[in-house]
Amino acid sequence: MSKRIVQNWIKLAEYDLGTAEAMLKTGRYLYVAFLCQQAIEKILKANYVKKYDETPPYTHNLVRLTSSLRISDIFGEDKLSFIELVNSYYIESRYTEEIDEMAQIMNAENAKEIFEKTKDLFSWLKNLI
Repeated sequence: MSKRIVQNWIKLAEYDLGTAEAMLKTGRYLYVAFLCQQAIEKILKANYVKKYDETPPYTHNLVRLTSSLRISDIFGEDKLSFIELVNSYYIESRYTEEIDEMAQIMNAENAKEIFEKTKDLFSWLKNLI
């Protein structure tokens, strides 16, 4: 049973990553960051189901998910810093009342960098499964 659920989380994560790429190509930069956060969240949840054979925590907090997997120590400082950065885009991209301010911060260059780093982290996390 858990293999099917793990595969479902992976498919959802890959879909989000693909949609992030589409948003990057069309200049929808706030959604690039949000979907990158979603892709990492779902691949972490796939790891959780694989490791514990139970439903992952109901959270969008990547730091909490990483901690619950007890893999922080093998992440290294770069990956942990990136997890913290991408974690912030869940709330900000969905609920901010300052969308113009966020749109200025999330430009093509920043969105592309987040997307590329997300692809690298995603691949690394997927290889843990």
